[in-house]
Amino acid sequence: MTGKMSPEEKVKILLVDDKPNNLILLEAILDSPAYQLVKASSGKEALKCLLNEDVALILLDIMMPEMDGFETAKLIKQRKGSKDIPIIFITAIDQDADTIVKAYSAGAVDYIFKPFDPTTLQSKVSIFVDLYKKNRLLYRLMRERRVG
Repeated sequence: MTGKMSPEEKVKILLVDDKPNNLILLEAILDSPAYQLVKASSGKEALKCLLNEDVALILLDIMMPEMDGFETAKLIKQRKGSKDIPIIFITAIDQDADTIVKAYSAGAVDYIFKPFDPTTLQSKVSIFVDLYKKNRLLYRLMRERRVG
């Protein structure tokens, strides 16, 4: 997390899904001048994005080939630079208790089932973006206090 964020700077949100139509849907729902949506079509691609991108939030599909969302989330949470990024799982798989526990154990802060209500998703994303902005402001103020 770096210092000051200019008012016009867009907050980056990482969207991870192996199905292009799902990425397009998420992009349409979250279309906002305040956000820069970064897309990844696999867990590996998401991990590569996180090496170069400072994102506020990750929306992560669970059912993906090669590396599923659970494994991707665990790897994200193991890395120093990405361990504090909130992850919201978005999935169409069964809503059984074991799957939900597994999601939270992998590092998720929330879990949304498809089909989901666009307004609910927008609200949840907005909450995490606000937290991200407040944390950045707090970080900047703390740095200024130490320097000055």
